[in-house]
Amino acid sequence: MTERWGITVPFEGVPLTGQRALFESLPDLGYTDAWSSEANGTDAFTPLALASVWAPRLRLGTAIVPVYTRGPATLAMSAATMAAAAPGRFVLGVGTSSNVIVERWNSLPFEEPYKRVRDTVRFLRQALTGEKVRADYDTFSVRGFTLGAVPERVPPVLVAALRPGMLRLAGREADGAILNWLSAEDVRTVAPIVREFGDDKEIVARIFAVPDTDADTARGIGRWAISAYLNVPVYRAFHEWLGREELGPMWKAWEEGDRKGALAAIPDSVVDELVVHGPAGYCRERIGAYVEAGVDTPVIAPIGPPGTDPAAVVRALAPRG
Repeated sequence: MTERWGITVPFEGVPLTGQRALFESLPDLGYTDAWSSEANGTDAFTPLALASVWAPRLRLGTAIVPVYTRGPATLAMSAATMAAAAPGRFVLGVGTSSNVIVERWNSLPFEEPYKRVRDTVRFLRQALTGEKVRADYDTFSVRGFTLGAVPERVPPVLVAALRPGMLRLAGREADGAILNWLSAEDVRTVAPIVREFGDDKEIVARIFAVPDTDADTARGIGRWAISAYLNVPVYRAFHEWLGREELGPMWKAWEEGDRKGALAAIPDSVVDELVVHGPAGYCRERIGAYVEAGVDTPVIAPIGPPGTDPAAVVRALAPRG
């Protein structure tokens, strides 16, 4: 089994200010990592800042911060502040996010995503050391920025990657990759591309899980999540590249505006591949399969039924469960 075992924070169903005890329990349950995300809930950094105090043994990471929604200097400042709050225990994960989040929700152009990530990683590599940055990148320019609070230990930078171009970028210019919405078997296709540039490149994978829930309910939850994510162009292109032809009927129905039809068209087999569900012990075995396939850090993302006690889910999926 892996030396690392992560979980997505903060937890749903409990106000952020009421989650301290749950955060504090994570290390004793065997969790090594807490990873945040940023879409339409909390921002990525505030929960980790709280975790740095509530559970100082945890490694903390962002999975991910979009490269479009903060300017380069602001992103560097946010990362440096978090690195100073958790010296040696913070990992910055960046990525394109999606056209929905960038364009529809933040009114920013979603242009040249590969170059934007590449330019941001190059900027961060320089800026986080405290070096003055004067550079014209392809997607932005920086005129004499110097980070005023340089962290004692510069955090690793990981790139959210799906297809070969971004996977190679993650391996070539970053410290590794963050994977999302893939099966354990898919890891065997994806991981070697990152590790063309070194076996030391870390691979983090977000793994969606519905533990201790009957199969029909779990698959229903999984279908809603799959339809919400995998009709987004970047995720559709990823699964087309992986050869997941079984999703063709879903994509067709979605394009025709038939949302119910799209939901119904998702086969059980695809849900079972992409969403871990079943008894807690079986879920842990499934998560272990991702590690065997090449993942260094599995990061569990619970998506249980409404009203599920997050503490029970955390305990159920803990490696020491």
